[in-house]
Amino acid sequence: MVDYRNFEQFLHSRIKRRNLIIGAGALSGLAIANQFSHQTAMSADKPLGVYATGRFSNYPFTLGVASGDPDSTSVVIWTRLAPEPLEGGGMPPVNVPIRWEVSTDPDMRRIVSRGTVLATPELAHSVRVVVEGLQSNTLYWYRFLVGQDASPIGRTRTAPLANSYLSKLNFALVSCQHYEQGYFTAYKYLAQDDLDLVVHVGDYIYEGGISNNRPRKHNSAEILTLEDYRNRHALYKTDTNLQAAHAAFPWIVTWDDHEVENNYANYISEVDTEPDQDPAIFLQRRAAAYQAYYEHMPLRPLSRPVGPDMQLYRRLSFGNLATFHVLDTRQYRTDQPCGDGTKQRPCGEDPNGTITGKRQEDWLYDGLNNSQAKWNVLAQQVVVAQIDTKAGPGETYSMDKWDGYVASRDRLMRFLEQRKPSNPVVLSGDIHSNWAINLKADFNNPKSATVGSEFVCTSITSGGDGADTSPNVEAYLPDNPHIKFFNGQRGYVRCALTPTTCKTDYLVLSNVTTPNGTLSKRASFVVEDGRPEIQQA
Repeated sequence: MVDYRNFEQFLHSRIKRRNLIIGAGALSGLAIANQFSHQTAMSADKPLGVYATGRFSNYPFTLGVASGDPDSTSVVIWTRLAPEPLEGGGMPPVNVPIRWEVSTDPDMRRIVSRGTVLATPELAHSVRVVVEGLQSNTLYWYRFLVGQDASPIGRTRTAPLANSYLSKLNFALVSCQHYEQGYFTAYKYLAQDDLDLVVHVGDYIYEGGISNNRPRKHNSAEILTLEDYRNRHALYKTDTNLQAAHAAFPWIVTWDDHEVENNYANYISEVDTEPDQDPAIFLQRRAAAYQAYYEHMPLRPLSRPVGPDMQLYRRLSFGNLATFHVLDTRQYRTDQPCGDGTKQRPCGEDPNGTITGKRQEDWLYDGLNNSQAKWNVLAQQVVVAQIDTKAGPGETYSMDKWDGYVASRDRLMRFLEQRKPSNPVVLSGDIHSNWAINLKADFNNPKSATVGSEFVCTSITSGGDGADTSPNVEAYLPDNPHIKFFNGQRGYVRCALTPTTCKTDYLVLSNVTTPNGTLSKRASFVVEDGRPEIQQA
């Protein structure tokens, strides 16, 4: 039976066992699947062969397992061979066959699907298997095996059949997990929660270098190359609480900025210095970052990047209850107006500016227009709602949020008001704090129609412990009557969808700068079917 609360003990026991076997000379090599034995080893004039007789220097599944993007008949399962995870993975530059199994029981006795997949150096020996032919809305367990080593056992679930009745869907909303600024304790609690999936809306890693006087440390200076990004992802994935959360539920992921560089916009770097100010150079960095992101996420093969381009926006359905429209507001946006930052308006915004790009925007409207789901969930990165951050007379807005792309937001609010897709709910992250906000047809007119709701999750760790409230924020909240809740602690948001309600619980941690923070419920809100106004539960 899998206990997702004891991942650290599991991994340490595996590593200890592996070292003991190698030290005793009991294992001189790995017997890798016989069906691949006919392939030749790599040589100067031959294609890459199969790793048939090598030694792992350590337990190879140090980064755990994950699953994601479920549909009604399939789900993606993921792992990566990395016996030396912070040193490029520690694998030889050859292909390695990995066996995989999927079972209907947690003890892996009732195997319903199995196979072998090649882990290749081109993808840092990461593998993703799209397991097909599964039953809808069903729990499964899975694992990977190589030689005598078995991965941790993961648990996942398929989605219900399209348009089938679904009485409930429970999921967590998370974002912003800076390794240096705290411990991922929120994931320890999340892994024990009653959830069907996890939605991560960005800042899975941070690209910066090593800072002093923080609870933990990054493993290098600012990351720039493919090897840098791989090692940084590996560092984050060595966290056993994060591994437990991945192993407990399927994830739906999208990125924000720090997976590449803070506040980048399409091919434009935030930094005005060499070499990143050259778009051609920055796109090389973006290509490396996108490649490493794909290698470490349970995404379907259609998302495999081609150079600096990666298909991440997509749609996932859960019966007749919910459709998730997953957005990418980084890759296609125009440059932040007015030089980025927080600015007064008007400040010379580009009337043709876009945060999604036209193709993605059209795709979103088409999906919303044709959706038959009771709840239409927009999983995306930065706050959609208008937030005036200046108390009293005058106004200032963040140019990196939808506040910097007013034309894009106006089109979205107008669409929601006119086309009235069923129960639009926006999920956001980025700003390291909790918010519950009514989306207005006209944010400058409090009496205008509420056309949807937005729930913003705080960070897992970014910003340190945080606080329940902020004098600065409290000062400008009266200027934003559509904002119904603010909190500045760390944690995650738990969402429960039923045919009649969307309930959100804001779960916060006492602290993240020590590993023993405790979790409590700070607030709960409800949106009723057909009534987008947020109500306190």
